[in-house]
Amino acid sequence: MIKIRLARTEDVERITALGEQLGYPSSPEQVRQRFQQIQHRDDHAVYVAERADGRLVGWVHVFIRQLLVADLHVEIGGLVVDEAHHRRKIGKLLMEQAERWAKEKGCQAVYVRSNVVREGAHAFYERIGYVNIKLSKVFRKAL
Repeated sequence: MIKIRLARTEDVERITALGEQLGYPSSPEQVRQRFQQIQHRDDHAVYVAERADGRLVGWVHVFIRQLLVADLHVEIGGLVVDEAHHRRKIGKLLMEQAERWAKEKGCQAVYVRSNVVREGAHAFYERIGYVNIKLSKVFRKAL
């Protein structure tokens, strides 16, 4: 049995560990600080997937993105399901919650970006109804 609920500060260590599985290395302190910055904002939410025994096995971060050139929409900031729990519909449950949140916020679409090498993730998104609308490169400059 999996319950989807809003994340709490005490979830940060497990959220950090799950993020590391996908190659997002951060310390619990860094994740805690970031979480505290968004935790009470109306334009962000973090949901976790919790087993009956209390262990977290996934999370999704959603946020509203407002652009001059596009309608208000929600973007997935991160979606992680524990490797040992893949193919158990946990990702689907988390994405359904993200979509509900987006509708509650008045958004018409959810966008998700996925690294080109994550073919399994691409297949997952397509299975749950997402359509690849473009290929792009991401550029970054450290300041």
